[in-house]
Amino acid sequence: MDLSIYNQSGSEVGTMPVDEASLGGEVRPALLKQAFVMFHANTRQGSARTKSRGMVEGSTRKIYKQKGSGNARMGAARTVIRKGGGVAFAKTRTREDFRQTMPRKMRQLANRNALLAKLVDNEVKVIDSLDFAAPKTAEFKEMLKSVGVNRTCLVALAPSEENARRSARNCDSVDTVRIDQMNAFEMLNHRFVVISKATLEAFLEGRASELALGAAKESV
Repeated sequence: MDLSIYNQSGSEVGTMPVDEASLGGEVRPALLKQAFVMFHANTRQGSARTKSRGMVEGSTRKIYKQKGSGNARMGAARTVIRKGGGVAFAKTRTREDFRQTMPRKMRQLANRNALLAKLVDNEVKVIDSLDFAAPKTAEFKEMLKSVGVNRTCLVALAPSEENARRSARNCDSVDTVRIDQMNAFEMLNHRFVVISKATLEAFLEGRASELALGAAKESV
């Protein structure tokens, strides 16, 4: 598969060969769904709680007498049928665990296969360089428009592309992710993936973590 490479003005400046076999050979919907559900479930905090009528502050006095008022009979203000009252079956667990797991090799294959799915649908935009002299949101928006990005977009960046990250953070419907943290959920949850040629090569060659580790050592 030959992937087009664009410059920041939107002009095609070359192509890049991509070995489909290294990305799983074919799109595997069952694997992608399993990975998507796992990543989504692992974002749940699991700390939602409610109060029973015994936990709600307030008097237990009967609001008004049983008969003679013309109103429906009513007990205390904390009853479950009144606004601000308790909940009949309150959630009282300390924490609910929604976490799911997958074998490491399955997660790695799902991440690469999600990229293949994007490549097949022509939803990966490769830029020759994402180096910006300074953070400029207007320039970044113009670049996205020139390469045909008109929906939600995930920008995968190397640690050295800090100005690109700062340029993208104020763009609507645009999220950024470090290349060593890019996963199937993030890719499938956005219409387009924008990435530089060098960063994509590092991902395909399995050197994404090395980029992050090298940047971390330089910052120390």
